[in-house]
Amino acid sequence: MSGPGPLRLRDLDAAAFRARYGCERLDATVLGNRFRYVLEHICQRLLACAFSPPLRDFYDFAATITGPPELGYPVPAVSKTFIAFTGTMTESVRNTIEEYGPERLEPGDVVIANDPYRTGTHVNDVLFCRPVFHADRLVAFVTIKAHQLDIGGSVPGGFSATKTSVYENGLVLAPRALFRAGAEVRETFSLIADNVRFAGLIERDMRTLCACLELGDRLLQASIARHGVDALHGAMRYVCDADAERMTRALERLADGTWHGAALVDCDGLDDGEQYPVRATIRKRGGHVEVDLSGTARQARTSINGTFLDAKTTVGVALKFLLDPDGPFTSGLYRPVDILVPEGAILAARPPEGVVFAYGESTNALLLAMLTAMAEAVGEDAIAGDHGAPNIHTAHGRRADGSPWIAVGVSGGERGPWGATRAGDADSFSIFYQANSIDTAVEVSEADAPIVILRREYVADTGGAGCHRGGAAVLKDSLFLEPAEHAIIALRFREPTGRGVRGGRDAPTGGIWLWREGGASGAVARGAGADSYRDAIRVGGRLDPLSGLPDPDGPYHWFGRERSWPTPAGAMFRYVTNGGGGYGDPWTRDPERVRRDVRDGYVTLAGARADYGVVIVGDPERDPEGLQIDGAATAALRATRR
Repeated sequence: MSGPGPLRLRDLDAAAFRARYGCERLDATVLGNRFRYVLEHICQRLLACAFSPPLRDFYDFAATITGPPELGYPVPAVSKTFIAFTGTMTESVRNTIEEYGPERLEPGDVVIANDPYRTGTHVNDVLFCRPVFHADRLVAFVTIKAHQLDIGGSVPGGFSATKTSVYENGLVLAPRALFRAGAEVRETFSLIADNVRFAGLIERDMRTLCACLELGDRLLQASIARHGVDALHGAMRYVCDADAERMTRALERLADGTWHGAALVDCDGLDDGEQYPVRATIRKRGGHVEVDLSGTARQARTSINGTFLDAKTTVGVALKFLLDPDGPFTSGLYRPVDILVPEGAILAARPPEGVVFAYGESTNALLLAMLTAMAEAVGEDAIAGDHGAPNIHTAHGRRADGSPWIAVGVSGGERGPWGATRAGDADSFSIFYQANSIDTAVEVSEADAPIVILRREYVADTGGAGCHRGGAAVLKDSLFLEPAEHAIIALRFREPTGRGVRGGRDAPTGGIWLWREGGASGAVARGAGADSYRDAIRVGGRLDPLSGLPDPDGPYHWFGRERSWPTPAGAMFRYVTNGGGGYGDPWTRDPERVRRDVRDGYVTLAGARADYGVVIVGDPERDPEGLQIDGAATAALRATRR
């Protein structure tokens, strides 16, 4: 007979808990929650006070509390903001501080870095680290990683899939001081200002970020005054131990097995002749899991790569989504996880040729590969695929008075559907799974740049059919009132990303179209019907050669055939995202739910019959509330399938 399993944290008596963590259980629990409160306070302050759109409108930042070197830099709390930063920040603080030298730190310092190979993600994401001291002792760090509107380089804003070396990417900041003992380091501010566009705006953001870190320092000092340093450190270790235990227990509940999944990055920005598969083999034994990315494509020739730190984030996010969605994200979750990534792969790129910028393309492919691999193993907890990619569109130009303008992430396919789960139908207007940002208001987008958002609407019959329906594809029309240059990144149209699970169906892919002339009157008159695509320039996606509509068997149109897409005043871009995958057998969906979908425009009458076996009668355009289910015809149709 086997003996009892390892002692769980909840089974420790008061004396054992105190011996292990140096504090009372109540103190550790209160401080564990306090860590998350401090981060929420910091992030809300930054959201309210930031100047640039990525921070002010997009939530493109994340904050952590990190323990000191003597504890091994544990991360007991990560903010509920931009998820793609979570795993990278469990390592980037350590890498930054160890290179800078922890012995050089003093109260009031802020150390920054942005090199993707040191800190993950891309150069626009600058890491700000503030050490927290108590009685001359380094006890913690408060950190924020925040996207800067521009960091220099060959493309305004940085978003381009065509860069072929790190020297085009922008300013790289090795770990260095921005503030020292509370005083600004003028040469660091000058270095940044001399190399970036919109320097005044970025400097104001950086000062705001440092003020938010100062707030975090004060809040942690208040906790130390109340509970003491020993309790602070004990709580850090306890929170990370608890997360490791939760992940281990969640793994133990799964049957042992080996599972395989793959997803595709369409091509790179050099040409469309090379595709980049991302492959994941997941080996689970007991309370341990190994995620092996062997067989994943080599690093891309242009800037669509990620680093190992980005792969680490994605593995952690996937495991949290599938196995422990209610638990907080800490560095402890990785203890029962091994990650193998071949050096020089698209998710472990090396400089100078392995350029890292649009890392979201490869990491989102990895997430889909893991969701696919583990779908059967997790059973009812499977998650269908989402629209699959950031789809960032960047436009820039100069106004009539000569002043520059830039619009990042407001006129492309950045918002789209999620996949369905056992909880119900999926949302249709969110950013991809590895982000948690808010949507920029149309009025703000139009005030900041010469853009008019003409349409944002759902496309019927594009959500993956299922007992629970995937989110519908989003159509967006953006009209540019002045001449502009456009950088496009669209790399997930060759195959569906909205994969169905547990009998749910895959969702169709989308595309990108451009009308270089026509103006607002022409765009409004054109409408968004099936006939409107014929005269458009086909920019991206698999599209029917005659109609121009998305077609899974149509020829692939490569967005990068123009390194930058120039347009005159009056040009309009249209994006249609991929749809979200369905969950469960669509012919078991309650007919009343199908009727409501037809009423609300998610499903057509024909789609209700073909995809769900439900016969709806009435006119959804003129009398949506008068739609009725033909029960006898529905029963007869569903009987033929059985």
